[in-house]
Amino acid sequence: MRDVLLIVDILDDFGHDDGDALLASLRERARCVDATLAAARRAGVPLVYANDHHGVWDGDRRRLVAMALDGPGGALIEPLAPDADDRFVVKPRYSGFDHTPLELILRELEVERILLAGAATEGCVVQTAIDGRELGFKITVLADACASPHERLEQVALTYLEEVVGAQVERFN
Repeated sequence: MRDVLLIVDILDDFGHDDGDALLASLRERARCVDATLAAARRAGVPLVYANDHHGVWDGDRRRLVAMALDGPGGALIEPLAPDADDRFVVKPRYSGFDHTPLELILRELEVERILLAGAATEGCVVQTAIDGRELGFKITVLADACASPHERLEQVALTYLEEVVGAQVERFN
């Protein structure tokens, strides 16, 4: 089975209403995100980043990385940012599949299972998981490598993924 690690919305300037809470959650889980990225790289699992375009359709990953590194979570995000050879798509909506070439990239890689990490669990991660499942991919959400500003909503979302969507939810701790 061919896996891919899909990192959703890890590049953030945290300048939104839930920014402080999301950054606090990412601080708690950054070690797991970093370990997940490192393990995937060691195992040769392809990494794909799907990140909000923040209202600019230039697809410039350098600009998005720089924006995140200049924000209050910059030092935290730096080791989590994409490498030059990682695939990268910008997205306008919650799902990494909605109006992006993500499905084409995954089909080209002959992916069967998507390992999901990123932010925010109850929003963009869940919507990406649902769309991926609808497209026929096996989905595993790496819960400890996901950040959320709302712990209760995150738990509801993860339960929904397991019990309704049919996704697998894995926890490291």
